[in-house]
Parts: sequence; structure tokens; C-alpha cells
Amino acid sequence: MLTLGSAAFSFTSAPLTAPRTARTVAPKMETKADLEVLAKELNPTLGFWDPLALSDSASMSAGGFLDETAAVGFLRHAEIKHGRVAMAAFVGFCVQSNGIHFPWDLTLTDHISYASISEAGGPAAQWDALPTASKLQIFGAIGFLEGWGENSKALGAQGQKHYMKGGKAGYFPSFQETTGSKPAIHPIPLDLWDPFGFTKKMTPERKAKALKAEINNGRLAMIGIFGLISASKGLIVPGLDGLGIAPYAGEYMAPFAAGDASLPFVPDMLKYTLSL
Repeated sequence: MLTLGSAAFSFTSAPLTAPRTARTVAPKMETKADLEVLAKELNPTLGFWDPLALSDSASMSAGGFLDETAAVGFLRHAEIKHGRVAMAAFVGFCVQSNGIHFPWDLTLTDHISYASISEAGGPAAQWDALPTASKLQIFGAIGFLEGWGENSKALGAQGQKHYMKGGKAGYFPSFQETTGSKPAIHPIPLDLWDPFGFTKKMTPERKAKALKAEINNGRLAMIGIFGLISASKGLIVPGLDGLGIAPYAGEYMAPFAAGDASLPFVPDMLKYTLSL
């Protein structure tokens, strides 16, 4: 991790301003009835469809430890987050499948280039070809983002609550927000969500409409990315079979491949393979 030490000094006559105080958002506890209303707004034709009864508190309460509103908050946040990941994955799959890559080297010591990774095959084969250190860095970054998104102090510093306690489903804490005169964490120049601030001037009504569109797009992306990976495994996927998607002989659900055998437990993991 890079660290920055900086101090800002001002000699102007501008008046001092009091530190900004984060506004506390009143919790909005959603129920199954709210999901049914939202489902109609998202897709009037399909409406509310929950074949596994996940929205029932009895199904999600883990033996009674969660109430209905906490369970619904978990489901709402999980769908939005998985939809965002699926949209990124779908775009990434298309980009990598077309041989698009950075023109420079991935590593500085052994000079592994992005071009050589791209030549390994499809997106999944390219992942397998990555050096172990690169994979661990990616997992480390994901772990940090997951932890920051669940951090109650980061949420509270921005006047928000956890999504299972009345907070906004899909909300990701900013890296820039402050609780006083200091940043919430190490000063990262851009946020994960809306790094360029496109949504800051939107009205609440416009934001609500955009979130509904994002949910629908995320659902479509989840179907799309699973269609792509299924086609790469030789399964019949109408509309995708004739696109020339590169076949993949590895295991999508295995995070590490033979090149990562130096890691603990990976050699044992590689002994088990799935067959269609």
C-alpha cells in the first residue's frame, strides 16, 4: 500500500468554517409487502416472483435471529450488489473475449505483459494465467471493499445505517466523506460508487428511478454473464452458440489453478474436478 503524508496550510483571510456534521437518515424498514410493490414497479408483467420464498422471514431468519425487515434488507442489498458485479463481469467478459488489453507489462520483474495474458484464451483462461501475486492482490482489494461497505463507523460517519438496520439498500460508503477535519480513511482520490460525481446533482426522484433501472439492468446482466460462461463450457445457450465464444476447460468456481500450487491447500483443491 502506498502512503501519503501531507499537510495543508492557508494564509488567506477566508473565514474558518465549522466541520460538517453528517446528517442522520431516518431508518426505513422494508417488509415483504414493500418488495411486492417494488416488483410491480420493476416489471409489471412478471410482478412479484419468489419461488424459493426467500422473502419470508421464516426462510431468512436463521432460526429466528433475524426479523422480516432485516431479512428483506439483506435480500435487497444482495441483489443490487450482485447486479453491479454482474454488469462489470459482463462488460469485462466481452472486452477480454475480443482481445482488448492494456499495452504495457503486468509485472516489472519478469516482464509478464497484458498481451501474453490475453493470448491465454478466453476470460477465464486469462484469469488462470495471471501470476499468483496478482490474484492475491485482487482478492485483497475485494476484501477491503467488502469490509468498508459493511463498516458501521464508515456508514455512521456519513449519516447512514447498515442495510439490515434500516439503511439504504445498495449504499456504499464514500472514501471522501468527513466527520470533522480529517478524511474517513486514507485519502483515496476516487470513490468506488460514482467516482466522478455524476449523481450528486440528481433529485431524489431521479435517483429512485435510476436505482430501479439499475436493478433491472443488474438482473439482465446476471442472466447474461451466466449465459456466457455456460456457452464457454459447451452448454447450449440460444443466441450465444454462434458467437464463437472461446471454450474453457477449467473450473469457474475454483479461484486458483495449477499455476497457484505454491499456495496452501491449493494442491488438495486441484485434486477435485467437476465433470458435466
